[in-house]
Amino acid sequence: MPRKKPDREVSVEKLRWRLNPATLPFKTTEDLDPLKEIIGQSRGVEAFRFGMGINKPGYNVFVTGNPGSGRMATVQLLLKEMSRKNGEVPEDLCYVNNFKNPEEPILLKFKAGVGREFKKDVRHIVDTLKKEVPRFFESQDYLNRKKEITEAYEKKGSSFFKGLDKKVREEGFALVDIQVGQIKRPEVVPLIDGNPTHLNEIENMVEKGRFPKKEFEALQEKQAKLREEIDQIFLELRELQKEVQETVEEMDHLLFIKMGTDVMEPVMEKYKSEKVNQYFEDMLEDMADNLQIFAPQGQQVILGMPFAFPLGDLFGSYYVNLLVDNSDQKGPPIIIESYPTYRNLFGSIERVADRSGVWRTDFSKIKAGSFVRAKGGFLVLNLLDAIVEPGVWQALKRALKTKKMEIQTYDPFYLFTTTNMKPEPIDMDVKVAVIADAYIYQLLMRYDEDVAKIFKVRADFDTSMERKEESIQKFAEFIRKKKDDDGLRPFDKTAIAALVEEAVRMTGRQEKISTSFPLITDLIREADYWAGQEGKHMVKEKHVDKAIDARTGRSNMVEEHIQEMIDRGTLMIDVDGAVVGQVNGLSVFSLGDYVFGKPSRITVSTSMGRAGIINIEREADLSGSTHNKGVLILGGYLRKKYAQDKPISISASIAFEQSYGGVDGDSASSTEIYALLSSLSGVPIRQDIAVTGSINQNGEVQAIGGVNHKIEGFYDCCKHIGFTGKQGVMIPENNVKDLMLRKDVVSAVKKKTFRIYAVKTIDQGIEILTGKSAGEMKPDGTFPRGSINYLVDKKLKDLALGIKNFGEEEKNEGNKKRKGKKSKAKKE
Repeated sequence: MPRKKPDREVSVEKLRWRLNPATLPFKTTEDLDPLKEIIGQSRGVEAFRFGMGINKPGYNVFVTGNPGSGRMATVQLLLKEMSRKNGEVPEDLCYVNNFKNPEEPILLKFKAGVGREFKKDVRHIVDTLKKEVPRFFESQDYLNRKKEITEAYEKKGSSFFKGLDKKVREEGFALVDIQVGQIKRPEVVPLIDGNPTHLNEIENMVEKGRFPKKEFEALQEKQAKLREEIDQIFLELRELQKEVQETVEEMDHLLFIKMGTDVMEPVMEKYKSEKVNQYFEDMLEDMADNLQIFAPQGQQVILGMPFAFPLGDLFGSYYVNLLVDNSDQKGPPIIIESYPTYRNLFGSIERVADRSGVWRTDFSKIKAGSFVRAKGGFLVLNLLDAIVEPGVWQALKRALKTKKMEIQTYDPFYLFTTTNMKPEPIDMDVKVAVIADAYIYQLLMRYDEDVAKIFKVRADFDTSMERKEESIQKFAEFIRKKKDDDGLRPFDKTAIAALVEEAVRMTGRQEKISTSFPLITDLIREADYWAGQEGKHMVKEKHVDKAIDARTGRSNMVEEHIQEMIDRGTLMIDVDGAVVGQVNGLSVFSLGDYVFGKPSRITVSTSMGRAGIINIEREADLSGSTHNKGVLILGGYLRKKYAQDKPISISASIAFEQSYGGVDGDSASSTEIYALLSSLSGVPIRQDIAVTGSINQNGEVQAIGGVNHKIEGFYDCCKHIGFTGKQGVMIPENNVKDLMLRKDVVSAVKKKTFRIYAVKTIDQGIEILTGKSAGEMKPDGTFPRGSINYLVDKKLKDLALGIKNFGEEEKNEGNKKRKGKKSKAKKE
């Protein structure tokens, strides 16, 4: 018989935690100091400080947490704090030319700011030499020295020719210059009657009998001997000329070295480094070996081109490539690499095409990346961005393991990537923090053995903090800080209370406050905007509410379209009356930036059979594994409660009506058991109450997620169709502490327009849905007559007997047929 059960409605006070503005010890944000610390992330902050503070190999930090938890902002704030405390500025890095092996540029290190001075000093040396060397080689003193050497050469050469000329004349010959093309060379020619005569002419005279043949042959022999002597003299003259040239070059070399040393000496004294001094010596020697670069340079003309190309800087190999300049740093550098390509992170060696189209490079084309610029400081990057970039993750691991960085170019899509350039490696001392979600971290820890070696610390950031007076005070100080940072209007205590309540609502738990400060910051700015639209100078609660409603309005188009389909009957949802085997379940839809709830009709049909519970969603490949588990638990519940004295002999099909997408989660398992019990008992279920909650095999209703969105979804549905005063939602009692319902929903419950029920067991829930007693099991295993459990138990017995009787009838029919066939065979 029906009997009234105790009221299980949830009181209005439990539907939403409220922060009374009157309890706040301030009037507006102007009465507060801006927040100067990090709140709500004590675990993550402590781990991060430890990882960044310990100076041991491998203690880099993996920062994990959900997007929106303020990981990046917190990391930046912590690093700024640590950088200020440390205060030590790392050294400057320079690459200079290796004159002995240009393919292996030399790395020079200087104190912060000295690298810039060194680069400037080297350029000053080169510029000074570029001016002074040509002047010196044009000076009268230098020209006089060179003239002395030249005159000595000419004097010695003329003495050779003077003795030769005398000897030639004594032999009856003369020296004459003969033009051969553009070159004049001396030739020995016989004197005939005092006139130089070529042998060809004398030979003609011999043929005509005008000159004795023997005398002609004697002249030929003498000429050959004299020619040999002349050739020997010219060889000696060339050697002399070479000797003079070497003497001049040696003089130039010594004079330049002396001049260059005088110019470089003050700079070498300034730095007093063996490596720097060796570089200067090598540079001076290289200049001395290439003095022609100091000569005035013209323009290079390329055949086929109508204009001339200016020559490149011949002194480029003597300048300094200042790779990292820390002169403006106040402490260890903090590099946030938001685009971690290989080039941006590890630098490159650039190439340029020269005038002939050949790709060339040198030490001056070496460029530093974020990793090198972070030397002595901190580097922060997003792990997912780094992993998807070719070569980045492997190079990062290698550099962290070896603590060295060798800059090279990596571009798998470029044909001309090879280079012989091998710069001197850089010793690295950098702390790296990578931002990632927990899933990627766990994958890497499982499949990449290097991660545990080079990222020994994990800083896990939470999405919420305890709701305490201290937390609320710090939250208000955070609002003041953002107000000052962005130049916003002051917030009064009602606005601050509204923001705190929304932060609690974001967590889905009354005892927690959200630490998703980027989202909260957006809400603060938007509330200020709406206050400005009204021309107010103070942000109040209504402006915060307006910002929340406006944000919802920008994202809830899909929700409204679903509601329109319910309103016009396309999606069949009843919010009044009672139906057997049918119940309103509650689903949550997530669109990424917006989450909302809507009711779904769930139906159950039962019959005699042995198929058990058929999950239609699973049969249609629309059911997730968690939902499948929930349906299987239903079978366990039925067997434990009703199958101790009989078998379960039913075929029951469960379906989410008009659901054509995937279904997952077990929050509908209690809804499905209510529909199943209704179908078996024949007692109709109220359609004005929507249900959510999972169950276990003992029939206990368990907590679920998204409870606020689910309640609000059915509330909105009832609001559009029309309130009857009896509509409501039934939730697990364990979810009551999670309630942070919208203010309009709370107001409706207060006016008795809408109701919230909380239950612990299936029996409590079925009583609310049917208005009938569930019925407790008696010691003899039976249930009170007329109760829901009695009707279900009776139905299951009837089905079991029905199957038994049906089986016996089939057996008897089969026996009769077999007997008939035997008797017929005997007669035949």
